[in-house]
Amino acid sequence: MAVVLGTGVSGASGVQKSGFVEVLVRERWHKVLANLNEEALTLSCEESSVTDSLSDNVNSNGVTNGSYLDNNNTNSNNGPQTVRNAFTDLPERVPEAIANRKRCVKVTKQEIGGLGISIKGGKENKMPILISKIFKGLAADQTQSLYVGDAILSVNGMNLRDATHDEAVQALKRAGKEVTLEVKYMREATPYVKKGSPVSEIGWETPPPESPRLGSPPITSSSSSSSSSSDLPSSPTQPSLSLQGDRRCIPLKMCYVTRAMSTPDPENRQLELHSPDARHTVVLRCPDQPSALSWFSAMHAVTSSLAQRALAEVIQNTARMEVAGSKEIRHLGWLAGKTESEKQSWKPVLVVVTEKDLLLYDSLPRGKEAWQSPAHTYPLLATRLVHSGPDRGSPHSGTELFFATRTGTRLGIETHLFRAETTKDLSLWTRQIVNGCHASAEMIKEVTTTCLYQGQECRLVIHYEQGFSVQADPTLGDGENVEERGAHTPNSHRVLLSYPYEKLKMSSDDGVRMLFLDFGGKEGEIQLDLHSCPKPIVFILHSFLSAKISRLGLVA
Repeated sequence: MAVVLGTGVSGASGVQKSGFVEVLVRERWHKVLANLNEEALTLSCEESSVTDSLSDNVNSNGVTNGSYLDNNNTNSNNGPQTVRNAFTDLPERVPEAIANRKRCVKVTKQEIGGLGISIKGGKENKMPILISKIFKGLAADQTQSLYVGDAILSVNGMNLRDATHDEAVQALKRAGKEVTLEVKYMREATPYVKKGSPVSEIGWETPPPESPRLGSPPITSSSSSSSSSSDLPSSPTQPSLSLQGDRRCIPLKMCYVTRAMSTPDPENRQLELHSPDARHTVVLRCPDQPSALSWFSAMHAVTSSLAQRALAEVIQNTARMEVAGSKEIRHLGWLAGKTESEKQSWKPVLVVVTEKDLLLYDSLPRGKEAWQSPAHTYPLLATRLVHSGPDRGSPHSGTELFFATRTGTRLGIETHLFRAETTKDLSLWTRQIVNGCHASAEMIKEVTTTCLYQGQECRLVIHYEQGFSVQADPTLGDGENVEERGAHTPNSHRVLLSYPYEKLKMSSDDGVRMLFLDFGGKEGEIQLDLHSCPKPIVFILHSFLSAKISRLGLVA
């Protein structure tokens, strides 16, 4: 079983968490070493090296990409860089006399470098313990009697024929200075030894330099965000995907960490990392639920911190332009989202709250045109929060946190369901949407739409402060759109009706085109034909009322 180790593994600076997990590649789980720091997640292949008398707090992946662990347990690139592997120890170069025959080879461990081999396989992989690398100049290479592709049958008499990978690693490390290896060369195992590391098959976003992406600053804090171009700036030193043989470094800026979205997780011990372009997903599996929660919390903390930096950059860089018609971004981040008709299919959604709109993107925009073209745009004034909290019908009741928004449109009501990952996220998002709705109401002040009242073409005006009025306007054509009017927009139309909010007794609609308002006046119920679906006006009316109640210090 994989063991999650403490921090401080390997010589990487700023490591916050390190340990063994499994990664899903081509529908199979592979054991990897994961290192998390403030910028990136690094995955190293499970292949283990026996190159040193390692202390208990140092991982078994001692050699990676030709480096080795010296006695100070730090990565050194001054040691032997040449490695014998399945591409150098070709089967035809192995003497026929030793093929498929048992041999005993004595190896004397060195002070630096230990045995000097890497191994693959194990019972869990349905393979013997195989020598996959021999580091030139170290102990195993000096015997001139060991080959890449040798199966280790025993070490100092301890049978390894049915050993797991971890058991073999520990047996080799505890074997002492003088080690006797019983081995057998297996030509048929050459393809397995040659096979590349699973982490080399992990796909990830690699945005080209000519496609600048907002929200990706350099690692150093002294970077300049100024740009003379109308496009969004990018940093020449921003962290990017790094692939080095058996190691893959994934930058976490604007990545999305979630659980049980793309793959089933009945044991509740998996977590998922989604790329900013929403095209790639890395699924990790931990040994148990507590370690899964620990890893998720650590990765979520890193991505949340990086998202705050990205938000500051977005705000700074979009000050020169409008984002989908809005001038100011208040908040952004990833959520799992789906529409009411998509009962089971959660997908990553980048949600942006501006001063007057709720914008949904399928991926992180890379340039000005992309920022101005969200997948969905919903006016906050016509949007309301209708549910927030755990989904009581969920199989993980109390652990999955949802909220829903409903927006009144001319085609009816559009409902979106969103899933937050933590209670803090849920609270933050619901507060941003509710406060954004109220701020939008105070900023827009007045909304006007055409209507038919008692057979006459009129304007229905809803003002944040003054309430309702129906104004005659014979110049109107049929079916003009809702119009936002500023607080001081001149209006000289003849007023047919005028009421403050406190006079409103009841409001309703038929969901098609009719709006019904009752102010308790002598004219009775007022029937307004809005020429199209009344839901936008109904939602705007409720937003104005909610904002006014909130302004009074009451719960809206």
